Amino acid sequence: MRERVLLDGGPLSRGQVVAVARGGAVVEVTAGALVGVGVAREHVERLAEAPEPTYGVSTGFGALAVRHIPVASRAALQRSLVRSHAAGAGAEVEPEVVRALMVLRLRTLTTGRTGVRRSTVEALAAMVNAGIVPVVHEYGSLGCSGDLAPLAAVALALIGEGRVRDRDGESRSAADALAVAGLEPVRLAEKEGLALINGTDGMLGMLVLALRDLNALLDVADLTAAMSVEALLGTDRVFAADLQALRPHPGQAVSAARMAAFLAGSPIVASHRGPGCTRVQDAYSLRCAPQVHGAARDVVAFAESVADRELGAAVDNPVVLADGRVESNGNFHGAPLAYALDFLAIPVADVASMAERRTDRMLDVARSHGLPPFLAADPGVDSGHMIAQYTQAALVSELKRLAAPASVDSIPSSAMQEDHVSLGWSAGRKLRRAVDGLTTVLAVELLTAARALDLRAPLTPGPATAAAVAAVRERVPGPGPDRHLAPEIAAAEDLVRSGALLAAVHQEVS
Repeated sequence: MRERVLLDGGPLSRGQVVAVARGGAVVEVTAGALVGVGVAREHVERLAEAPEPTYGVSTGFGALAVRHIPVASRAALQRSLVRSHAAGAGAEVEPEVVRALMVLRLRTLTTGRTGVRRSTVEALAAMVNAGIVPVVHEYGSLGCSGDLAPLAAVALALIGEGRVRDRDGESRSAADALAVAGLEPVRLAEKEGLALINGTDGMLGMLVLALRDLNALLDVADLTAAMSVEALLGTDRVFAADLQALRPHPGQAVSAARMAAFLAGSPIVASHRGPGCTRVQDAYSLRCAPQVHGAARDVVAFAESVADRELGAAVDNPVVLADGRVESNGNFHGAPLAYALDFLAIPVADVASMAERRTDRMLDVARSHGLPPFLAADPGVDSGHMIAQYTQAALVSELKRLAAPASVDSIPSSAMQEDHVSLGWSAGRKLRRAVDGLTTVLAVELLTAARALDLRAPLTPGPATAAAVAAVRERVPGPGPDRHLAPEIAAAEDLVRSGALLAAVHQEVS
């Protein structure tokens, strides 16, 4: 039975958005929310009948807002708005992003601040539940006046035009998909086209999904870092709680505690703990992992606070206030989300950079403390993980480029009416690529550290890291002559992305 997500006009949680976007949860609009929607609609209809023009109800849009539109042309106005704004280009956006965008726009419609009809709210909910995913293209949003082109593609499908993916992922016309689902296309009334497209939902959806992924990836980074510390005969003493307390950043304390727990009971760590060990301290990429991973955790916490505030927002322009006024505003500007999306790309690049440095250290005979060159079975004949590290390095360089902010690059539009934009959608797109890159970088460190730990035999890793090695070995063979590495990297990526790696380790730790 599919999970249900209730839309009552109040905030959604990040988990509920993910449940709809990735888990196919069913959305249900409450009766109370529909009452509020109906009240707001009455205000809009009253203004539509008034002789004085009201922006979005009886006028054009953007730089054309000075034109008063006669009653007979207003339905055509809304339809034209949606058609003209569905002007995206480029590759299709991932279905999970589109589903997140759809449920977030639906949530705003249920707040009773947009002035749409109850029937339109119910139609969008039905489209979500039918598994219909409009084709949204990568380019078209400037992140101001909301994610106009992406949201317009959704609205276009709602009126029975454009292309969609059905529940099976097949491409078909929106009209056909609606008919198969038993749904009627919506004939838009005053204000509705604007209400469907004027929101930050694409930016917010990508932020919520990235936060879910990054929380898991930072847990993986703590694990792969601990495995590398162990494989490189590093010390766990630097992760002690009393040392972390001297610098009380919350994320740092979490990462240090996790790394210490992963290394607990390790025979490899114990083997060089005595007076015979001549090393005074480890390299930064080992010793300072909690400081970098922890700082990344703190940035994630900041971005979560931004997302949670936006998940309770009613973003539209104009908005219908409780006293019946319909007022223009600038709440559609994506700056708060754009900054958070850009900010996250910085620690993503840095965490990956540190992981690549640990990987390189395990492959370098001059710094690996007894491991064979490149972890090769027969160095010279075999290259081991030499080129896997090249792949990491290429990704890290790409991640550094992706860390350059999009939000500082405003570009004017709409005849200078929209003369400062957030580019938050662009920040979200590059963050998604960055999250994918970090996943691969950590997968390569995982493969390399597992191989290095195997090569420390007869010494054995601790219980937690041994569980990680065992999880890898279920999919990838142990050390031996050179093999085709690309499938092994892909298998490790899947192990990281699916959550199976952390599940195996947590089962051992708990």
